[in-house]
Amino acid sequence: MALKAALIFLTPQVDPQKDRQTVVTPAVELTAVAVNNYVEAGKVCQELVVEGIAAFELCVGFGNIGASMIAESLKGKAAVGVVRFDGHPGLEGKSGDELFN
Repeated sequence: MALKAALIFLTPQVDPQKDRQTVVTPAVELTAVAVNNYVEAGKVCQELVVEGIAAFELCVGFGNIGASMIAESLKGKAAVGVVRFDGHPGLEGKSGDELFN
């Protein structure tokens, strides 16, 4: 059985129920979901755990605070990892903690 994982990324004016895509390979089923902010990300991750997602990769827009919020919201039900930049080039060199918290 393939690992079910999700990539959660932050961007404005999205609908996470519509703005998502899943890629299925023999080893991994990866669902990418766009969310508007940290609170919405936490809710989406909780829903995805119920659907069998076992690992979450948070985009570079998540700062330390955002990553901590997601990990806390999942309470150990799934692994949480973070892609990191010191300053995200797509966010004018800022952290998501400044923009999305």
